[in-house]
Amino acid sequence: MSDTPFGFGLPPEEPEDGDNGKKKGGGQGDGQGPANPFGFGGPAGGGDNPFAAMFGSMNPNDLGAAFQQLGQMLSYEGGPVNWDMAKDIARRTVAQGTADGSKDASVSAGERAGVEEAVRLADLWLDGVTSLPSGSGTAVAWSRAEWVEATLPVWKDLVDPVAERVGAAMGDVLPEEMQAMAGPLLGMMRSMGGAMFGTQIGQAVGVLAGEVVGSTDIGLPLGPAGKAALLPVNIAALGSGLGVPQDQVRLYLALREAAHQRLFAHVPWLRSHLFGAVEGYARGIKVDTSKLEDVVGQLDPTHPEQLQEALQQGMFQPEDSPEQKAALARLETALALVEGWVDAVVHAAAAPHLPSADALRETLRRRRATGGPAEQTFATLIGLELRPRRLRDASRLWASLTDARGADGRDALWAHPDMLPTAADLDDPDGFVHREHLDFSELDKMLGEAAGGGPAGDASGKEQENGEDGKDGSDK
Repeated sequence: MSDTPFGFGLPPEEPEDGDNGKKKGGGQGDGQGPANPFGFGGPAGGGDNPFAAMFGSMNPNDLGAAFQQLGQMLSYEGGPVNWDMAKDIARRTVAQGTADGSKDASVSAGERAGVEEAVRLADLWLDGVTSLPSGSGTAVAWSRAEWVEATLPVWKDLVDPVAERVGAAMGDVLPEEMQAMAGPLLGMMRSMGGAMFGTQIGQAVGVLAGEVVGSTDIGLPLGPAGKAALLPVNIAALGSGLGVPQDQVRLYLALREAAHQRLFAHVPWLRSHLFGAVEGYARGIKVDTSKLEDVVGQLDPTHPEQLQEALQQGMFQPEDSPEQKAALARLETALALVEGWVDAVVHAAAAPHLPSADALRETLRRRRATGGPAEQTFATLIGLELRPRRLRDASRLWASLTDARGADGRDALWAHPDMLPTAADLDDPDGFVHREHLDFSELDKMLGEAAGGGPAGDASGKEQENGEDGKDGSDK
């Protein structure tokens, strides 16, 4: 993964061959941009000019379009994020390709058939290791551009709560008596804020599109429900340096995608639980108004990168409160439990069939743990990293539960969020398994006593059972 620019530019042109990443007429679309992941400058523009990436390499005919885009940015009156701009920039980033030269491409019929077959076989293997039935109504193969289109609605749900807080904070930095007089300035600031968020989100989504292999890579269901999705071009890039046959790589990734789909399809509260945890954490984020006041005081409409730089440097500070700490722990634990369950279940399904299962498991674990520029960007924008910090601990816990209770007993914990292990339980998985086992036994005992009329119910029941054969207690 590489650093990529988070600056302004013209919307992408549609590629000549589907979404193969080639822009009509060639030109700047093949470059990778500057090393600074948030900067506006570029090799062609040079210097500190914030509009270098926009104007530096344009011919005079393009300048009108560039100014039109700037006007659209300042006249934006929508929500906290300019999602139209985000989609345009994400598509442009996809069209540029990745740092290793990999370009997007339309999915071929053979690739589509390969994905469908891999998901079908993955579901067959998963049937033997989990009680949750298949959640993949269809299997689809996406290009990177198609992944962008399909996942933007979910990114909106994740980012809007924090962006809304920033927009509100922009009005709060001015004294109340000045806010009425500064109406036009505040409106411009909100428009620019929406554009800045849209720029950064679009760039990050575009970069992430060059890395992900499915619709559930970050542990959240980014795509439509019931669609197991894989990206053949990214699977090929991932497997190119592993020394593992490509069909095994695709099948292992299909197992992970299909396992996620089962979990989200048949644990109906899970999606809202995860997104509610994200929103709950966002509500507790404070905006550093001192930084924002500095930006507002020096705001120059010809230098919109000032606000963007403030976003990059991090204006978000989690509240040091029990509620905020609880929200963070709840989210991190939920992500770890989801990824740990998938890791344990996929390993159980793959190990008997794939010789490379162990190597692929470790590769995916490391890849998931380290993240990259795109995930770091989301950490800046929404105030947290969407990575399971305790994946290995959670995987060990689910494996211990499988040994102790079998797949049915393990999967039964997903019936209600209160039944799931906590962050403290990840520290002592064996203790959780043992303790919960005793709790279930006590519950069975209490239910039995209630059914028999109390502690003496067992004795009376036995007397009745003995009496059925001839009332042996009285006839003898």
